[in-house]
Amino acid sequence: MFATALLLATLSASGYTAPHEASGVPPRTLQLGGRTYVDKGLVAAGRLPAGTVDFLGDTLGSFSSLAVQPGTWKRTASGYEGVLWTLPDRGRNDPEAGLFYDYAGRVERMRLRIDLRAGGPGTVTLVPDKGVVLKDFNGQPFTGAAPGQHTITQREVVLPSPADGVGAGKVSLDAESLQFTADGHFYVGDEYTANVYYFDAQGQLQGVIVPPVAIQPRSDGKPAFGSLAPPQSGRRNNQGVEGMGLSPDGSRLFVALQSATLQDSAKGNAAGRVNTRVLVYDVTTSPTPRQPMGHYVMALPAYAHDGEGKLDRTAAQSELRALDAHRFLLLARDGNGLGKDGDDPIVYKSVLLVDVAEASNLAGTAYETGTASVLADPASTVLKEGITPARSDELLNLLDRPQLARVGLDLETARGPHAGLMSEKWEAMDILPALDPQHPKDVLLLIGNDNDFIARHCRMQGETCDSAYDNDNRVLVYRLSLP
Repeated sequence: MFATALLLATLSASGYTAPHEASGVPPRTLQLGGRTYVDKGLVAAGRLPAGTVDFLGDTLGSFSSLAVQPGTWKRTASGYEGVLWTLPDRGRNDPEAGLFYDYAGRVERMRLRIDLRAGGPGTVTLVPDKGVVLKDFNGQPFTGAAPGQHTITQREVVLPSPADGVGAGKVSLDAESLQFTADGHFYVGDEYTANVYYFDAQGQLQGVIVPPVAIQPRSDGKPAFGSLAPPQSGRRNNQGVEGMGLSPDGSRLFVALQSATLQDSAKGNAAGRVNTRVLVYDVTTSPTPRQPMGHYVMALPAYAHDGEGKLDRTAAQSELRALDAHRFLLLARDGNGLGKDGDDPIVYKSVLLVDVAEASNLAGTAYETGTASVLADPASTVLKEGITPARSDELLNLLDRPQLARVGLDLETARGPHAGLMSEKWEAMDILPALDPQHPKDVLLLIGNDNDFIARHCRMQGETCDSAYDNDNRVLVYRLSLP
């Protein structure tokens, strides 16, 4: 009864008006569509110190995404091991101050080991082991520097590039999502353009999935790839391809925006960015198809940023992993925790189970080929009649105080920045088989944070970029049973 009352007290008709913390203890069961999903709890955790230096001599930082390399995952006597690749974004930066570095796009390789322990959470060990620099069509490294409104063209694709100053002449990349294919090639989702870039195993660009017109950031009919101001339509600035995942059979690529496009954002409503877009591409005949086969709307949670009752923020999605041709897991979170100034309480960080099977497919319609809004009223988040959103249900709530305490984490933002405070930006996720013959449906869910390169001892392009505290790179491992 208490758990039900707590839920009703914190959940409004469209969001969370107070901290949404887990109740009860694992295992927690979700019954849906005749299927049973089970959260069996947090089974291991580990960290990399914030000041860790990578293979190029920069502060490593930033699990904007992570993925275990296909073919490397195996069971060991004490747990598991594999090769983990992590994706930093655009390097240490301060957009308000105009500070950007010519940070080369890259993926970081690590040796991953998970040691399980009976009766308590196990440990995750991460050992950096070189990496790969990402290169454009011309073989030149990408830059993390903001492009402003300047563009260049490579192989008939219009791409962002700073006109002068830091990174001039290079293609700008704010990498946010990573997905490997079975042959070792990989996709990277971008914040600046909402493009999806397709690389070979050596990091050489092979092709680009350019999003439909509805998703492209544009102002006055021209590309508006800059990150400092919103465009007139398309992806909101700094809200690009944050989530991406391949179906297990490799046939479908799911791509999701971090929150609603500009045309789908309710005007005058600070929590009006909940209706984001999800695209599905058939990649069986080409790894970079021109048009999606599926185009859906899904509603993200809204929340009160100060935990005091007024819905004024969207819990933007930060990662996606596909379960099949129509179901996927989506990591949605608030913007509170270690890394954010102030002491606003941590309100919402959860993994959602999303199903597009019965959602309206907008592929080929004016909602895709143009900039028509899906909203019935520009001041409301209600969808137009006839548009059915994807179904979403909460599968895993990260805000479980007892479980977090067992791995040295807490939710006490009032104490200010401290080593055990849960990080603000949980942005990385991967699903791996538990390889347990007794429980064949069990998987491990790895969740990592983006620490924004916040470290007491930070190095970027040979310069210091020190912060007042450390925000360690962390990985949490949960065990789930998925039908």
